[in-house]
Amino acid sequence: MRGYTIEMAFLMPVILLVIMGSIFGIFYFHDKNILTGAAYETAVVGSTKAREGISETELEEMVLERVGDKCISLTGISVSVTADDKEIQVSGIGTGKEMTVKVFKSMPVTEPEKIIRDIRRIKGLTDGTDNNN
Repeated sequence: MRGYTIEMAFLMPVILLVIMGSIFGIFYFHDKNILTGAAYETAVVGSTKAREGISETELEEMVLERVGDKCISLTGISVSVTADDKEIQVSGIGTGKEMTVKVFKSMPVTEPEKIIRDIRRIKGLTDGTDNNN
């Protein structure tokens, strides 16, 4: 009986270390997915609303609103957004006690009406009618 107790005294800290390491890893990937999703969603929204005129500060607020209080380990989240005529870039850094998460997402500014006009023009050429809209 005495040998079993000594073996468990050495084995239990290892088991607890593995369990706590797994929980910490799950928290890390949870927070990383939250920050990545918020950055991607903001890049997509920014790329569709760029033609209407959306400012970089509005996009930064959008990222922080999407992240909200969803992160478990990350306490300090800073975001920077750059927007021009061709691309929206969102980068974020989240810091916690023992970890740092960096995220970068970009999305080209979409012009769906141009693509639709091109498709209609091609269909008009193949049908024999020329619709120059």
